[in-house]
Amino acid sequence: MLEINNLSIEFGSGGTKVVAVDDVSLRVARGASIGIVGESGSGKSITALSIIQLLPPQANLISGDIYFDGTELSKLSKNEIRNYRGNRISMIFQEPMTALNPVIKCGKQVIESILLHQKVSKKEAHLKVIELFNKVNLPRPEQIFKSYPHQLSGGQKQRIMIAMAIANNPDLLIADEPTTALDVTVQKEIIGLLNNLRKDLGMGLIFISHDLGVIREVADEVVVMYKGRIVESGSIEDVFERPQHPYTKGLLACRPPLDKRVDRLSVIEDFIDGIIDNDVPSYNSNNRIKQHEKIYSNDPLLIVEHLDKKYSLSKNILGKSTSFVSAVDDVSFSVYPGETLGLVGESGCGKTTLGRSILRLIEPSAGSVFFDEKNLLSLNSQQLIKQRKEINIVFQDPYSSLNPRMSIGNAIMEPMKVHKLYGNRLSRKERALLLLDKVGLKKEHFDRYPHEFSGGQRQRVVIARTLALNPKFIICDEAVSALDVSVQAKVLNLLNELKHEFGFTYIFISHDLSVVRFMSDRIMVMKDGKIVEIGDADKIYNNPKSDYTKKLIASVPN
Repeated sequence: MLEINNLSIEFGSGGTKVVAVDDVSLRVARGASIGIVGESGSGKSITALSIIQLLPPQANLISGDIYFDGTELSKLSKNEIRNYRGNRISMIFQEPMTALNPVIKCGKQVIESILLHQKVSKKEAHLKVIELFNKVNLPRPEQIFKSYPHQLSGGQKQRIMIAMAIANNPDLLIADEPTTALDVTVQKEIIGLLNNLRKDLGMGLIFISHDLGVIREVADEVVVMYKGRIVESGSIEDVFERPQHPYTKGLLACRPPLDKRVDRLSVIEDFIDGIIDNDVPSYNSNNRIKQHEKIYSNDPLLIVEHLDKKYSLSKNILGKSTSFVSAVDDVSFSVYPGETLGLVGESGCGKTTLGRSILRLIEPSAGSVFFDEKNLLSLNSQQLIKQRKEINIVFQDPYSSLNPRMSIGNAIMEPMKVHKLYGNRLSRKERALLLLDKVGLKKEHFDRYPHEFSGGQRQRVVIARTLALNPKFIICDEAVSALDVSVQAKVLNLLNELKHEFGFTYIFISHDLSVVRFMSDRIMVMKDGKIVEIGDADKIYNNPKSDYTKKLIASVPN
């Protein structure tokens, strides 16, 4: 059905050209599913976008052919390609919030696609959209039809994108990172949905991801891309069980293993440079036992008692709240010096609200938070500012955490200046340069701006800024959820190395139980604002007590 021959695409003009896709060939049969895997910048998405002529303006197709049912797509005019795009070939884009129009209701956006390619009335199109919303398992389809994108969860927005993509019964569906940064439970539902739709509609599927675990769940064959080239391809079984290329071996090893614990995650460079070949570094369980004996022999560093955070749902005519929702509901726990306490749960369970309430970035409704025997909730604003030197946070999105107009060197020095540390600018700059080196960045990066860095590099900058104040306690709020698995492994290793070097204590928040298990001494599972389970990380992972924890573990891709 689809045949790509010797495709090459470059970016730029004049003397600054970069080859993004280099001599790529692949085939997709009708009804077949092919996974394309690789890190950001490997050429996955650019290859897919070239099929339906959606390449960015600075990209040029320099050679190759793209045939769909015998028609050469690359030679079609803009008007001719519209007959294929969204009709016979559809695409689910990676970020639904940017792919959906924020000022148009969701139902109307799907109707637009139907009316463009089908000769039906608006009433018939409306009924078809409701049918599609039911097919993709959206709750309350009539209500969601009238909702704007910002009123829906990430999983619901992704389902809207899927409904739009299958609205015209396409022969080929391209799914570009459709599950990145979604909860593992929602991810599992999306994968199951795509598999069912493929069987029901008989369509071909190209599934793009950086995560081989996800690819295994959805694809029959896999293509591995590295620096614009295909370095390995074959059946799922062949590539997963008998990987040949060092890059493929590295990708497989980057995810925290499910069947054992490791001290350090392997990274791509370990395999490319020939440092290791097939296995992850060994782990000494006796060290963990001794470490835990030392950690739990101390008094807690942080004690949270009966913490509540309520949000108003409705108010009467006098402005008084008449109904509430509890984002954090009577939560109590302790964290010990040198411990990493993992906090896991689905989106909306209250993880982030809990983390921000502890720091008083959100004011709790009730309860106590004792840090070093001081109740943080009783401190005034000046006392709280002083306390922030010792307790800090790494946010999920490093790009929005950094001021785009401030160089990263100044961003790292800013908290030092606020807290009057290191005396003068020269001393602060020396400290900032030292921190850049500590997180694996270079001195020449000091004067660069956030947009000049990759996602993984920006996260390292945020970590360096957090270290600037020498904190005792750090909350990592979904700090790696949107990163490539290879970059994620580097950041997780870095966080552990810094913990051991500086004696940090972490609360590590994530929806991914495999990542939380790798990082944590203990795990705390949260659902609907409550703690449903807490205990040793390995014991909870291997022998969960609550049904909710069992569901989270079952959703982790193998």
